[in-house]
Amino acid sequence: MTAESLRSVTVERTGPGLFTATNSRGDTITFTTGSHGGFTPVELFLAAIGGCSAADVDAATTRHAEPTRFSVTVHGHKAKNADGNLMTDLEAAFTVRFPQDEGGDRARAILPRAAKTSHDKLCTVSRTVEAGTPVTVKVIDED
Repeated sequence: MTAESLRSVTVERTGPGLFTATNSRGDTITFTTGSHGGFTPVELFLAAIGGCSAADVDAATTRHAEPTRFSVTVHGHKAKNADGNLMTDLEAAFTVRFPQDEGGDRARAILPRAAKTSHDKLCTVSRTVEAGTPVTVKVIDED
């Protein structure tokens, strides 16, 4: 592992049920436990899957044409089993439209392959989920 491969965010509690994540560039996103509106951590997880795949597919297809519509809907079911809470039946569904011209035809033709390549090789988020990468949790005592 190198400093160039490291990615990190810091999550701070900013109020009851309110949190702010800050990345290494100083950008922030606020989220909640769901009682205050806003995104919950599970919804951010779904957005991360969709965003990662969307970025891959966008890079591949927009070389040929600018889409007239581009959306990814990600859904799944929050479930409990003997081991605890988890998401099941995750699906990312692309709805993409391109102009009816030569560039749009090329973009449409590569869209399925771009989505598959993102899923199979490129999207770090969904590939990490599918690999079942362990998460280590530790508590740092500041007392």
